[in-house]
Amino acid sequence: MTKYIFMTGGVVSGIGKGLNAASIGRILKDRGFRVFIQKFDPYLNVYPGLLSPIQHGEVFVTCDGAETDLDLGHYERFIDEKLSQDSAISAGKVYKSVFEKEARGDYDGKTVQIIPHVTDQIKSKVYKVAEDTKADIIITEIGGTVGDIEGLPFIEAIRQIGSEKPDEDVIFIHTTLVPAVPGSDELKTKPTQHSYKELMSYGIKPDIFVLRADHEISQEIKEKISLFCDIPVEAVIQSKNVDLIYEVPVSLRQQGIDEQILKSLNLSSKLDSFSDWENMVEKFKHLDHELDIAIVGHHIELEDSYLSTNNALLDAGYNLSTKVNLHFLHPSDINKGNVSSILGEMDGLVLPTGSMREDISGLLTVAKYARENKLASLGIAHGHLIMALEYAINVLKIDQFNVEERSDQCIYKVIKYNERQERKIGEHGVEIIKGSLTQEIYPNAMVYERHRNTLQVNKNYSDDFELAGFLITGKSKNQDEIEIMELSNHPFYLGVLFQPQFDSRPTRPHPLFEKFIKTCLENRPVSRVNRIGGENEQKK
Repeated sequence: MTKYIFMTGGVVSGIGKGLNAASIGRILKDRGFRVFIQKFDPYLNVYPGLLSPIQHGEVFVTCDGAETDLDLGHYERFIDEKLSQDSAISAGKVYKSVFEKEARGDYDGKTVQIIPHVTDQIKSKVYKVAEDTKADIIITEIGGTVGDIEGLPFIEAIRQIGSEKPDEDVIFIHTTLVPAVPGSDELKTKPTQHSYKELMSYGIKPDIFVLRADHEISQEIKEKISLFCDIPVEAVIQSKNVDLIYEVPVSLRQQGIDEQILKSLNLSSKLDSFSDWENMVEKFKHLDHELDIAIVGHHIELEDSYLSTNNALLDAGYNLSTKVNLHFLHPSDINKGNVSSILGEMDGLVLPTGSMREDISGLLTVAKYARENKLASLGIAHGHLIMALEYAINVLKIDQFNVEERSDQCIYKVIKYNERQERKIGEHGVEIIKGSLTQEIYPNAMVYERHRNTLQVNKNYSDDFELAGFLITGKSKNQDEIEIMELSNHPFYLGVLFQPQFDSRPTRPHPLFEKFIKTCLENRPVSRVNRIGGENEQKK
């Protein structure tokens, strides 16, 4: 029988509800349970892929091709399970489904209302993943903050599930902020009390509180919240500020959150493999080396725009006992006059995914410098196209501009739309060419990677690239698309059409990122080789 955990948030948004959900999923998985996580977002957007990354952070892509909120990246990295399109439901998608049902006549001419039609649609998404995944525990995070008008149908839907199921099958975990009064640093519980009353007014009584605060929450404060919010003091847990996000599950477990959950759900388990995660965290906190990696992209105003890429680089570094310092640079700030002074201080370069609609002159300058100066470089999706375009302009001497017009975009000779002229999205096969650096990274002849692209390198120029030393070392399963290119006589200058960051895990870094970081370590000048905390560490 599937059990259900619903995660809600109060007081303010952005206090780590998604990380708490992911952390709880990790803890329960290590207690031997099959876990699946989903996210309900109250916004009305139907297509998250169109959301600005500067407002919402990166668009995470599932294996089955859904474009989703970045929280799904946290979920996958923590529980190491591939999620699906059923893991990401927005209010817009829910209403769209209801309207489509009305158009088909599914409601037999009845008045379509929030209750029961919208709430039924929301509930069906919860029950569907329970049926499809056969998971022991479904964790559902409700985006936004309790009291938001757009979130009310979701709150009502999970209340109904709580009524429909036995008490021991459903629990509610509420995350709130316990702020400190400026000047006195006195923690105040009143916002949490009000959030509790707000949730109770909707018919939901929290079983566990997870509190955020800048200071240690004392036993006295926990007892106060326990009294005023009618909850056992043992069920009042603090989500502490940590230096490493992977410490969050460790902190929650040390406070006994798993025992509280199992008790509330009437579950028992003698299995406990959490020590593997704890050992990983300890390893990540004691590093020997340090690297500086430049990420040059158009959306650096919000670092979460490249969240999965950031984590893939950090995790690869951790596993190689290396602290990776990420330097976010905007291409408009880089030109031929300053590129050497900027990138000369870096140990590696990442050109992340982006858009060809932006001014790419700075990116071309960066790619040229990295290529000529043998700076280890990884191009992802759009970054891969930039690498190919720069090579075509400066090495192959191909005139690139004003070639073809489509949707008011100038498409270059060596970059074209894919054959179907639509986005290639989700997991697709990539054939690896033997005898290459790519084969060292991927020992299998066929691998499957997640894509989110419309453009590709024009295969008509394959021979030109190959003869000039920019080798094609990966092709699509049907051989129609160039998936991977690597430069010969360079330590690491490699571009991929797909987006490997989505499959990287702290326990299992993606091999592309691991090889990239390893190469950065091996190719540092002597003046930049240092050990963290070493007596003779050479400062930059």
